[in-house]
Amino acid sequence: MHLNKTDRLSRRIFLKRAASTAGLGVAAPLALNLASVGDAAALTATDYKALVCVFLYGGNDYGNTLIPVDNVNYDLYSAIRGGGAGRTAGGLALAQSDLLSTALTPATPQTLTNNVRYALSPPLTGLTSLWNQGKLAIQLNVGSLIAPLTKAQYQAGNTAAHPVPPLLMAHSDQRNTWMMGDLAKSIKTGFGGRLGDYALASNGGSAFTAIDVGYNSYFLAGDTARQYRVGVNGAVAINALTKPAFGGAGLMSALNALAGKSADHAMEADYLSVLNRSINSQQQLTGALAGVTLTTPFHTNKTINSHSLADQLNVVAKVIASRGTLGVKRQVFFVSLDGFDNHDGLLTKHPELMAQLDEALSAFYAATVEMGVQNQVTTFTMSDFGRSLQGNNDGSDHGWGNHHFILGGAVKGQQFYGTAPNVSLTSDDQIGQGRLLPSTAVDQYVATLASWFGVANTDLATIVPRIGNYGVANLGFV
Repeated sequence: MHLNKTDRLSRRIFLKRAASTAGLGVAAPLALNLASVGDAAALTATDYKALVCVFLYGGNDYGNTLIPVDNVNYDLYSAIRGGGAGRTAGGLALAQSDLLSTALTPATPQTLTNNVRYALSPPLTGLTSLWNQGKLAIQLNVGSLIAPLTKAQYQAGNTAAHPVPPLLMAHSDQRNTWMMGDLAKSIKTGFGGRLGDYALASNGGSAFTAIDVGYNSYFLAGDTARQYRVGVNGAVAINALTKPAFGGAGLMSALNALAGKSADHAMEADYLSVLNRSINSQQQLTGALAGVTLTTPFHTNKTINSHSLADQLNVVAKVIASRGTLGVKRQVFFVSLDGFDNHDGLLTKHPELMAQLDEALSAFYAATVEMGVQNQVTTFTMSDFGRSLQGNNDGSDHGWGNHHFILGGAVKGQQFYGTAPNVSLTSDDQIGQGRLLPSTAVDQYVATLASWFGVANTDLATIVPRIGNYGVANLGFV
């Protein structure tokens, strides 16, 4: 390849600063040397389906998200959380009377542990309505496990015979366990990324298979499917192509000079491939989104740095509306809501977070109805871990098991799945202070979603490597 003086200068500047380009908005390969856990068979899809992961950063408080409303179990909840006389609010406990409008009645009668009846957090009025429409299901007491585990096995401490997930109740580690399925160094891809790998052939290798609108996460880290970052205002531009970087215009000139070119040098070729792919993807997505008109209102707060959940889901809806233009049959999205590490101020902070979650999820489901894809889009929640039922001053501490929502037209809704925990500090389904010992594994939760997505039973272990440790792979909620 012949290079003129300008090209040679641009190349030297490019190589000198190449290590820094990841911070300039370029969708560079992840620093991790991602490796697949196995070679999954390619999915051949003719229809469209999308999974949308809503991650609640910080560890959502299960005790005030799904609350016992029947007298017997409410009294146990109130006693643990410091409620007032006459079933009024107190401590961390909500008043029983405030739960009546969000009380949940299963479509098919269910007898749960100790005949417990549940209500949602009072701000979750939209989700209560979706429950009543049969569009929302709740998976009870799900958390990170390596294999089924009893309290006696956990307390015995024989981890060789009965392994326990490492670093329980640590934010970053348990987050990654929820997103990846393991903390083993041999597994460096996430559940969503592995689903993206599986679906990539159906999408013709499209860059729009695994899309991150929340914080950059391990969830969408794939082997061949690279997560594509989308901002709340649409496609993310490569800033260094239009703005001086590091206080000078040299890198901007270098990148512009090199855009569209190829190279023989391996490292340079890799970065040029990333640069050109990013430019092309940005142009393609910007053009696709320009043709989208949705009338469903999202109460968004669009500013340059805004990352509200409604903003994120608004963009997800628009990308889904562009699916025909983008030529995709399967997509996995990641969005997030921060602020759930409520060691204090729980009664002030948590209802506000629940209101944001309710508003955003309700609007997003309405948008899928507007597009006619409500049966083809399934939204689900994840979080670092649950929290303790017993309070710590005016907040709750890190826990383990948690309850999670699954939303969509294909969901077998208005039902609870899994085993309801006892409302207790001493029962066999918790490990102290009301921290739930999970009765359902994250692996089973994800495997159920993967099966709906189109993963064959024989390929489930390529998405969820430990699924063989459990007697049931499909929990049946979708």
